[in-house]
Amino acid sequence: MANIIVIAAASGIGQATVIGLRAAGHQVFTTARSTDKITPDAVVDATDFDAVDAAFAQAITAMGSIDGVVNCAGSLLLKSAHLTTQQQYQSVIDASLTTAFATVRAAGKHMGSGGSVVLISSAAAMAGLANHDAIAAAKAGILGLTLSAAATYAPQNLRVNAVAPGLTETPLTASITGNASARTFSLAMHALGRLGTPDDVARAITFLL
Repeated sequence: MANIIVIAAASGIGQATVIGLRAAGHQVFTTARSTDKITPDAVVDATDFDAVDAAFAQAITAMGSIDGVVNCAGSLLLKSAHLTTQQQYQSVIDASLTTAFATVRAAGKHMGSGGSVVLISSAAAMAGLANHDAIAAAKAGILGLTLSAAATYAPQNLRVNAVAPGLTETPLTASITGNASARTFSLAMHALGRLGTPDDVARAITFLL
């Protein structure tokens, strides 16, 4: 049995990950930015370095140790760069890249005996998708962070990986998946002929953890 922190556990992928981990017998400490969707173990603004650091300390108190952490925080903005305001851009960067950095930072401080960090990037970071400018920038940053942090923390046996899903059917993507023309266009890009599900991504996360 492993002790795992799931940051942004209220997200579609976060909830699926928590369910899968607990079903496999692991102990899970959850965080969310509010109690609107779930009752987390800690209410945390994952963009706040000190708050994430405190959540790790709280998880250690609750579980005794931390073997792995996954950050499921993120957002979705479909706009070209010239139509994106600075506030919108910063919000996307904060939700994805800043929370990922805060997670790696806290893991480096609190997981000195090793373990696993899993971050969530996106296929949009590697494939040129129109009107994904801000989210592609944020998610590409996560890939760079993953590579650098994996090298930084390898000596302390702390692994850092990222999953990069394509379009996944979650409440966050409902504006796309619920639009008939957008859904048809997206399906045509998937070799399997279907969109991803939260369980698909959760299984990949669990494997890496």
